[in-house]
Amino acid sequence: MLLATALLAGPARAQDAASLTPAEARQALEVLQDAGRRRQVIEVLRAIAAAGPEEVAERAPAPATGGAAPPARTAPAAGAAAPAAETVSLTSDSLLGAIIASSSTWLSGLSGVLAAAGSVIGGAPLVWNWLARTATNPFAQTAVLDVAWRLVVVVGLAWALRWLLARALRRAVRALERRAEARRARRRAAPEVAPGIASRPERRLLHRAPLAALWLLLELVPLAGFAAAGNLLVTTPLGGAGGIAPLIILVAVNAFVVQQAAMAIGRAAVSPESRELRLFRLSDESAAYVEVWLGRITGVAIYGMAGLDVARLLGLYPAAYDSAAKLLILLNHLLLALVVMQCRHAVAVAIAPAGHASGTVAVLRHWFARIWHVVAIFLLIAVWFVWALRIDNGYALLLRYVGATVVVLVLARLAAVAVLGALDRVFRIGEETAQRLPSLAGRANRYVPILRHVVSGAIGVLAALALLQVWGLDVTGSFHDGGLGQRVAGSAVVLLVAAVLGVVIWEGVDSWMSRKIAGLTGSGEYARAARLRTLLPLLHSTLLVAIVLVVGFTALSQLGVNIAPLLAGAGIVGVAVGFGSQKLVQDVITGIFLLLENTMQVGDWVTVSGLSGSVENLSIRTIRLRAGDGSVHVIPFSSVSTVTNTNRGIGNAAVSVTVAFSEDPDRVGCVLKEIGAEMRRDPAFRDLILDDFALWGVDKVDGATFTVLGQMKCTDAGRWGVQREFNRRIKGRFQEMGIEIALPAQSVILSRAPRPGEAAEGHAAEDVVTGTASGAERHSPPPAALGNTQ
Repeated sequence: MLLATALLAGPARAQDAASLTPAEARQALEVLQDAGRRRQVIEVLRAIAAAGPEEVAERAPAPATGGAAPPARTAPAAGAAAPAAETVSLTSDSLLGAIIASSSTWLSGLSGVLAAAGSVIGGAPLVWNWLARTATNPFAQTAVLDVAWRLVVVVGLAWALRWLLARALRRAVRALERRAEARRARRRAAPEVAPGIASRPERRLLHRAPLAALWLLLELVPLAGFAAAGNLLVTTPLGGAGGIAPLIILVAVNAFVVQQAAMAIGRAAVSPESRELRLFRLSDESAAYVEVWLGRITGVAIYGMAGLDVARLLGLYPAAYDSAAKLLILLNHLLLALVVMQCRHAVAVAIAPAGHASGTVAVLRHWFARIWHVVAIFLLIAVWFVWALRIDNGYALLLRYVGATVVVLVLARLAAVAVLGALDRVFRIGEETAQRLPSLAGRANRYVPILRHVVSGAIGVLAALALLQVWGLDVTGSFHDGGLGQRVAGSAVVLLVAAVLGVVIWEGVDSWMSRKIAGLTGSGEYARAARLRTLLPLLHSTLLVAIVLVVGFTALSQLGVNIAPLLAGAGIVGVAVGFGSQKLVQDVITGIFLLLENTMQVGDWVTVSGLSGSVENLSIRTIRLRAGDGSVHVIPFSSVSTVTNTNRGIGNAAVSVTVAFSEDPDRVGCVLKEIGAEMRRDPAFRDLILDDFALWGVDKVDGATFTVLGQMKCTDAGRWGVQREFNRRIKGRFQEMGIEIALPAQSVILSRAPRPGEAAEGHAAEDVVTGTASGAERHSPPPAALGNTQ
């Protein structure tokens, strides 16, 4: 801060800054190297720059003493734009910021290596420029044409000599192949002294190596003639009097000789044409595959480098030659990587142990069989990097790093096998325990794989840290004195504890709910069990959201993210959602309480909001009723103010009978009691009736009838059946005993003029209209009926 203050004060204070003590200089250097404190100094400078001249003295920062941090953020002066809203930010000493800073440092170093490797490609356009210049240069064209016809003549003559030598040796080659076949036939005919001895690799090489060496010699003789002819012809006038023509011809001839010699050695080893000359146990298809890829790889490397040497003789730029050579070798390495990928399954089968072998070595072989191709490709690319970047002692370092890496990976694999095996033994649940506690077995099957993945991940992280330490990074130093490693480890422990607590809470609530439902089902309280099953998904979802939010915010807080704006934003969003969905919230809350209070269940006959029906479905928000006519009513819980439920254990069968005024009420009551007693003894109804018939007496009396009321207490399911059967028996018993059930009726006699036939008799005619509750009937009254009767 002294340095910053001196810079603020101008030249006069700058002289004071030049005379800082070493301690003050170190303090100022620490301030400038700390990103957070440096940002605070910049903000102070901006605030002072925006202030008026009279405010500079007030806003100038005081000198820092004792390593104190610089002043906190100064409020901006008038006119400076204030931030519109607070955003989620990282604190200056946050863990995530430290991780980003360390990653940035590591990536910057890696980018330097990649930039050096990328510079190889930067020289590729120079090759194109050289080709374009050569193609348009008359002198270069003349030189190329001169070299071309000389090369064709020399190679043609040398090729002719090679063909003559190969033709002369053809009989010897065939004789060698016939001898190999004869030896094979004799070996098959001879009895096997010791089974398996003849098929051993060492005996195979011992028998076939002389024949293969002789075959190779016969193949190299024509090639040697080609080389000799080519090199001798270069010294003749065909090779040119001097200049670059002889050199180019020698490069081409020698490249062909080297590539063909490599192919001859490869063919002698795998011998695609003759199985008896083959030194290794390979199928015909594999031998042909080796020959094809050997030709491609050697052709790209040898002919490519020869072409570059020719181009350099013709004037190719050194930088372009260097870049093209590196790209050519990279192409060769990529071809080798392609071969590795094509052969990964066959090689993995060869590496893996036979059968069901067990033990540490077998486990390591299985593991290496799965990853050998990754190691091979990494080595191919690493070798190219070491060669292309010309790293000092690069191959020794690569060998050391690869060896240390193999050791670390093997130890990590052994540790994983041991720890995971111990976990399987500790958390293994026997068959008896699984049958007795099926829920425990289900939870173990659910969490043991997750625990295995966590343990494997932890071992992988430790192995990665060990690899970084082996590769030269100071990993152990970061775990001391509040370093990055120590902070990451502490945050990981906090997150692990939070996750474990979340799982414990989740499983505890789930286990309690499961035991509660099982207990209610076992005790026959199916209604309460069904209610809990209905609420279980909602409780699970709510609990899961709460746990995820708590663990998530804990993780963000450990990483150094300022979660205050997130909490404020979540609160605002929650209030907005609450205002916008009041009806939905009311539906859910009312539904939860109705379900908790067991107001209704599926199958009950209820009346809700003036609609009646059988409950078909209960969700958190709605009720679905099936009416008697088959229609469906969907009613939101927010519209429910009263629920009438006829299925709550008791249903009273009401009895109401109206008889004529002349009947004896005591006699009627005795008949009703007898009917009730008979129904209680009837096997078809006795389980539906809870109590004897209760006679309530005469309820209503008028001039023509009186009404007798009663009630029989029944179950909710038997109410209507008992009531209908009671009414049926009342009708039969009353008819049998002559008890008249009153029917309100009214008879009206209407007079009319006599018809012609009736006038002769001297009588007036009347029609009697009798009105009843069931309709009206017209009939002729007896002659003596006069007037109105009721």
